[in-house]
Amino acid sequence: MDRLIFDEEHEMFRDSVRSFMINEVQPHGEKWREQGIVDREAYLKAGEQGLLLMWADEKYGGAGVTDFRYEQILMEELTLHGEAGFFLWLHSRLVGPYIDEFGTDEQKDRWLPKCVSGESILAIAMTEPGAGSDLASIRSKAEDKGDHYLLNGAKTYISNGILADLVIVAARTDPENKRGISLFVVERGMDGFERGANLAKIGLKSQDTAELFFNNVKVPKENLLGQLHRGFYHMMHGLVEERLLAAVGFVANAEAAFKATMDYITERHAFGQPVAAFQNTRFKMADMRTEIDIAQAFVDQCVLQHNKGKLSAEDAAKAKLFTSELEGRVTDECLQLHGGAGYMDEYPISRMYTAARVSRIYAGSSEIMREIIARSIGLDPRKASS
Repeated sequence: MDRLIFDEEHEMFRDSVRSFMINEVQPHGEKWREQGIVDREAYLKAGEQGLLLMWADEKYGGAGVTDFRYEQILMEELTLHGEAGFFLWLHSRLVGPYIDEFGTDEQKDRWLPKCVSGESILAIAMTEPGAGSDLASIRSKAEDKGDHYLLNGAKTYISNGILADLVIVAARTDPENKRGISLFVVERGMDGFERGANLAKIGLKSQDTAELFFNNVKVPKENLLGQLHRGFYHMMHGLVEERLLAAVGFVANAEAAFKATMDYITERHAFGQPVAAFQNTRFKMADMRTEIDIAQAFVDQCVLQHNKGKLSAEDAAKAKLFTSELEGRVTDECLQLHGGAGYMDEYPISRMYTAARVSRIYAGSSEIMREIIARSIGLDPRKASS
């Protein structure tokens, strides 16, 4: 199905991004997966191409582009022609906007230019060993010591945990209020800030994921991001876009899996004919093509709504839920159609399959998405039980 949401300028941008991914990212994918981390140089090259924090004001080196369709194109081309573990979207659209939305002019002047250039890589540290989706259970704490905050605690499963130069850390500042959380920017080299090992994962091998430890870290007062005790609400602010970002990536991964499988089944022969000639194969591919097109149409409409500032939390949850579940079904079915070859690491479908498994967990699990959607249609258990 033709996608009608893009203009000529978007297609020109897509061509340039595709060229960048094919020439500067794709050739390094195997190396990055083996070493478990993307080379820092990749961020610098992306910065040179103007692909980082595209929304940032020109005075910080950005392009001032707020049209989310450009970010959508970047994610799609990264998935189709780049390397899934290269989390440009995390740096640019998930973490960077916290500085723009809640930072002071001094903080923006200090941090944004190097984030745009790729010299400073970003991460956000919310999840703890005992607190995942329930952010109100965060135990890390920051105590006001007059001219600084003393930060103590541990975070886990932090994407960009090894590479990050600036980490936005959520910590409790009001022990009497379960939502009394604040955000702090911890910088590489601060005393007491330590990183654990690069955690081994079943998928997204090139994406560095780590535990972070904060042992009496003296965080300057000027590194408080946003309002004191309002960090919980600051984190909620970006959830709609985070889930839309996720949905864009999930449907792109499903599309990539479909295309890889089309190539395989037309070339591979069994019992004297192409695998594509079997009715089961044709029907499976027809079903997947239909579902991917439907998902893409919904995500595209969500992008347009987001550009208008009208994308609701429940629609973002629907997009995240449907595309993550679809991605899981498609990559599983596509691996099956590859037969034994699909289980071999040399075939891209194997990596798409393992990468897809986390999609139903991060940015809010499928169960959390269903809860949001159910409450939006009036099925609130708190009201039903009263």
